[in-house]
Amino acid sequence: MDLQSLYYALAVVLVVLGVAGTVLPAIPGIPLIFAGMLLAAWANGFEQVGPWILLVLGVLTVLSVAIDLLATAVGAKRVGASRLALAGAVAGTVAGLFFGLLGLLAGPFVGALAGQLLHDRHLGRATRVGLGTWLGMLVGTVLKIGVVFAMLGIFAAAWFF
Repeated sequence: MDLQSLYYALAVVLVVLGVAGTVLPAIPGIPLIFAGMLLAAWANGFEQVGPWILLVLGVLTVLSVAIDLLATAVGAKRVGASRLALAGAVAGTVAGLFFGLLGLLAGPFVGALAGQLLHDRHLGRATRVGLGTWLGMLVGTVLKIGVVFAMLGIFAAAWFF
C-alpha cells in the first residue's frame, strides 16, 4: 500500500468518526470531518479541493461549534437552568451512550432534570429545565447534521467536478 492510499484511508476514518461524533457526545464530530477532508485534500496536493473550498469548510466547522454551544445554552437559559442542570445534561448524555438510542434521547433530559432538582428541589421547574435543555441539545444536533451534509456536499462537488 502506498502512502497516499494510507492518507486517504485515514481521511475516510476521520470523516466516519466525525459523522458519528455529530450525534454522539465526547467526540468532536465536525472538527474530525474537517480534519479528514483537509487530509484528503493535502494527500491529493490540493488539486481538486483548493484553499477557497477549505476556507469555506473551515468556516462551517467553526460555525458548527458555535451552534453546538449556543443551541444548548439558549435552550437552557430560556428556562432558567442552573449550572448543575447543565452538568447533569452532559452527564446524562454520556450515560445515555450505554443505553442505545433511547439513552441518547432520554439521557440529557434526565440529567438536566436531576441537576436542577439538586439545585432547587422544585419538580415543576426542574421538568421545564430538563425539557428546555433537551430541546436545545436536539435543535443543536439537527443543525449540526445540516452542516455535516453541507460540508460533505461541498467537498464532494469540489472533488468530483
